Amino acid sequence: MRGFRWKIFFRSPVEKVYDALTSDEGRASFWAESTRESGGAIEFTFPNGESYTANILEQSAPGVFSIRYFGARTTFSLSAESGGTILVLEVDDGTEDDWLESYAGWISVLMNMKSVVDFGADLRNHDPKKSWDQGFVDN
Repeated sequence: MRGFRWKIFFRSPVEKVYDALTSDEGRASFWAESTRESGGAIEFTFPNGESYTANILEQSAPGVFSIRYFGARTTFSLSAESGGTILVLEVDDGTEDDWLESYAGWISVLMNMKSVVDFGADLRNHDPKKSWDQGFVDN
């Protein structure tokens, strides 16, 4: 797969951004309907009812969080910046068939993360009948 890299700026401190990525409550606030971390893995449950278990590859507070997510090494690197945090997302070595969906999907996830972390607003519709599978970006 062609890897890709996205960057996003948060006005929130690096610790708050890192907590959103690494806690069940944080991930459920912007990424999945729920997550459950146990034994070095995270079970994600999504609005369409799909579940996926991702292995944690690296967790180094407050700078790096890396998981094997739908077959791809997915790494979040955070750095404190004047007035907030820069998050760099790098996705490597997934399948070519998943590239386009993954490339576009991460923009949706990252923008909702920014909305939740910086402004407390979840932009998702939380309706299983209006999910990514049906072409909705606000799943």
